[in-house]
Amino acid sequence: MSTFLIAAASFTVMLCFLVLLHEWGHFAAARLFGVRVEVFSLGFGPRLMHWKRGDTEYRLSALPFGGYVRMAGDSLSKPRTGAADEYLSKTRLQRVVIALAGPAMNLVMAVLLFWASFWLVGLPYPAYLTRAASVAAVAEESQTSDIHAGDVITQVDGVNTPSWDAVLAQAAKAKAGSDIRLVVIRNGIRVTVTVQKDANDTSYLGYPLVQPRVDSVTANSPASKAGLKAGDLVKSVDGDALVTWPQFVDMVRESSAPYPVIVVLRGRKTVPLHISEPADSRTGDEQLGATPKVKNIYHRQGFLMSGRVAVLVTFLCVKEIAGVFRGLFSSLISIRELQGVVGIARESGQAASHGPAEYLDLMALISLNLGLLNLLPIPILDGGQVLMLAIEGAFRRDISLVVRQRFVQVSVIFLLGLTVLAMFSDIQRIIQSY
Repeated sequence: MSTFLIAAASFTVMLCFLVLLHEWGHFAAARLFGVRVEVFSLGFGPRLMHWKRGDTEYRLSALPFGGYVRMAGDSLSKPRTGAADEYLSKTRLQRVVIALAGPAMNLVMAVLLFWASFWLVGLPYPAYLTRAASVAAVAEESQTSDIHAGDVITQVDGVNTPSWDAVLAQAAKAKAGSDIRLVVIRNGIRVTVTVQKDANDTSYLGYPLVQPRVDSVTANSPASKAGLKAGDLVKSVDGDALVTWPQFVDMVRESSAPYPVIVVLRGRKTVPLHISEPADSRTGDEQLGATPKVKNIYHRQGFLMSGRVAVLVTFLCVKEIAGVFRGLFSSLISIRELQGVVGIARESGQAASHGPAEYLDLMALISLNLGLLNLLPIPILDGGQVLMLAIEGAFRRDISLVVRQRFVQVSVIFLLGLTVLAMFSDIQRIIQSY
């Protein structure tokens, strides 16, 4: 019950804030151009609370999954009167700016949220990388190498390396295929060994100790389809025992079996699972679709550096989200992989329980998704409004009221269907996780 309450509260706060911000963008742009705003509503449906200030009625409506700004003269059921403060009396360029102001606010807020996260909390960094470079295990193909489980790497090519991140940073300077000289402490004795650098991964150095316990599983991933669940402790792959998470990922990737068998400890039960979609040579946590439960430390950044990193992270997230949209339209990604209201609520609850950094980061991602989703060329969305204005500009005439109404009706049906399908997929994933 407490988990549900955390998820519900964190999701409600997040959604209301981001929707309010989006609609305020439209509201501010409309007022800038002298458009009279009749209604500013947080939510849809019957109004629960309302008050009027100036020409605008502010509402809190029953269904909190969105909001709207109703401007004078933008109703499809009423003809334009030609009044100077009507939306349709403004130039097409002004109407484009009003339509884009909402998504723009979401994009700006994403940058600000990332900025606040990096500056006030810091960038997450796996704690095990800051510890001494103790080798927990070695890769199967490295069994005959000079590096052994239990070794502690103290130098790489003559440079002292007091931690795993120092080891990896120094090893990265060497050329692929070259020999790297390591100094290790083995059973209390200082030993010099040589390993050959692999261009594709760092397993030639041995594996750090990262408990192979699952923290999260991505929907419709190989791990999810195999039945792997958060909290599972991975014990073996194809009968070979393992002790650390990177070892698990490599063992799945390099398995010669068509369906690698993994054995996990779930509570007090031992559960065998089959990876039905063995990952290819590029496999990492993301391709496998599962991440380990690791302790993070946070490195706070300076104010200006946080801003630069926030802009970069926002740009990379926009590229990734745009790639998902392209995959949906090209059928490379299934619509069932989308998360709806239920899934987002669940994610927000988990993020809130993990701390302020993850909650701010998730809010920034949802803000980006909200902004970019509204830019899709679907008439009921802001991108659709821009598209229709562009068509009107190209033909130098307004689209008829009847055509607009048909576009909107089709769009509403499409979006409702998409929402229902996403919610159904969310519920199905929750059922499968138990």
